[in-house]
Parts: sequence; structure tokens; C-alpha cells
Amino acid sequence: MKSSKAEKYDHPGGKFRRAGPDSCSERELLAIIINNGTKNRSALQIATDLLDKFGTVYDLPGKRLRELMEIEGVGPVKATQIAAVFELTKRIIRHIEREN
Repeated sequence: MKSSKAEKYDHPGGKFRRAGPDSCSERELLAIIINNGTKNRSALQIATDLLDKFGTVYDLPGKRLRELMEIEGVGPVKATQIAAVFELTKRIIRHIEREN
């Protein structure tokens, strides 16, 4: 079910579920991957910091785990989650390219 644009969401995951993936910004999608923030920083704040440091999501693939962990709130687990999503994406693209 689509929601009105005026509706507010408590977190990006709720927006994704209620309004659909197309309603989410790259920052919100990255926050969903990050999942949890820290005591002082939300997943959305961490996602914002990642994009501020590295540019767009297109600039994130290939970053080393230690580079990602330079962002406050990104430890080994979150860095691994982020890197794994981009690795899966790369493999999906390779598979699609082989089929064409």
C-alpha cells in the first residue's frame, strides 16, 4: 500500500516497507543496510557521514574495510555488511552480463 508523501516515518526501513523502495533515497537505503546506529548516532547519520566522505553510493564499492571504519559508528561488522552488499551487487551484474 502506498502512503501519502506527507506521511512521516520513524526510520528508513518503515518508509521502505510502507511506501516502497523507490521512495527511499540512497542515504536511506544505506541506512537500512547499516541497520543499527550507536548510542549517539543513528544509522541515518552514519549513512550521511559515509556519503559525505566518499561521495555517492557509486563511490563506495571497492573501499577497504579500514576506510569504511574511519567513519564514527562503523566498526568491523558494519563495514563488512556494507562491503558484502556491494560484492553481491557486483556478482549479480556479472551474472546478468553473461546472460546477455
